[in-house]
Amino acid sequence: MRVHRIASIPADGIGPEVIAAGLEALDALAARDGGFRLEVTHLDWGSARYKQTGAYIPEGGLDLLRGMDAIYFGAVGAPDVPDHISLWGLRLPIAQGFDQYANVRPTRILPGITSPLRDAGPGDLDWLIVRENSEGEYAGNGGRTHRGLPEEVATEVAIFTRVGVERIMRFAFQAARARPRKLLTVVTKSNAQRFGMVMWDEIAAEVAADFPDVTWDKELVDAMTMRMVRKPRSIDTVVATNLHADILSDLAAALAGSLGVAPTGNVDPQRRYPSMFEPIHGSAFDITGKGVANPVASFWTAALMLEHLDERPAAAALMAAVEQVCAAGILTPDIGGTATTKDVTRAVCEVLRGANLPTD
Repeated sequence: MRVHRIASIPADGIGPEVIAAGLEALDALAARDGGFRLEVTHLDWGSARYKQTGAYIPEGGLDLLRGMDAIYFGAVGAPDVPDHISLWGLRLPIAQGFDQYANVRPTRILPGITSPLRDAGPGDLDWLIVRENSEGEYAGNGGRTHRGLPEEVATEVAIFTRVGVERIMRFAFQAARARPRKLLTVVTKSNAQRFGMVMWDEIAAEVAADFPDVTWDKELVDAMTMRMVRKPRSIDTVVATNLHADILSDLAAALAGSLGVAPTGNVDPQRRYPSMFEPIHGSAFDITGKGVANPVASFWTAALMLEHLDERPAAAALMAAVEQVCAAGILTPDIGGTATTKDVTRAVCEVLRGANLPTD
């Protein structure tokens, strides 16, 4: 039997609720499959730990993660902890420490979910957004001087390296090649940002020469937001910088129905380190503890993790169960339903165990 060692880091807000739901579905899936099992290490790294000890990650924590096959992450952020402290205290040290330079965010309209786009339904929006995840605008380079004085200065320096840009561009072209349409859009802002973004454009053209079977085009990031809304069928695979793809993928999730259905994988394509998989909806403290958090993003995230672990039939089975549950109208309030987190989780697990859902 194949054994996969998973670190579970639910962290903050609705993170514990949706990660618990995901683990329940994974247990049901493993029991059904019979060919693999998960050894889960539960870690209490989050804002509560930070407020108690002054650190999100304990000493030796990254060494512990290094021995895992994957990391299943919830969300980090608390109302009484500044966001830059929580982000740089937990998620970014893992993503950057393990060189998870490819952030992969699939988006599509699931059956039973209504998109805010007029006349859009399943099949009309099916995108894969590839986000550069190690440098760019989130490199952490910059500083502040003359604090508190009228002449105070703050700098935030985006760092683009040829190595960093070329490797994410190759990853994106490979991802586009693996999809049926073999279509890639490279998103920059090279009309105004004439150094780093122009280099992105130049490297895209260089890499494209090695992928003659992939059709590609360029789009400025502001124009891309309009294209996503007005011409969603013209888009398939997208590659963009750390900041631009972060924003575009949230728009993509909203167009697909809700942030509550959107997954992501922070991937080290060379598999030198464990990759980390997380729903993108954040800690959502406004609904924490109410039992209505949407677990679909957590399930889809778990499916991405299974694909990375080469358990592709199991990943497909999990997504098929999620689609069946959504099509049956068992939906949380964020996507127009009345079901609770437990209702949706129970329904997905029932499908995985071979039960039939009730029909109207």
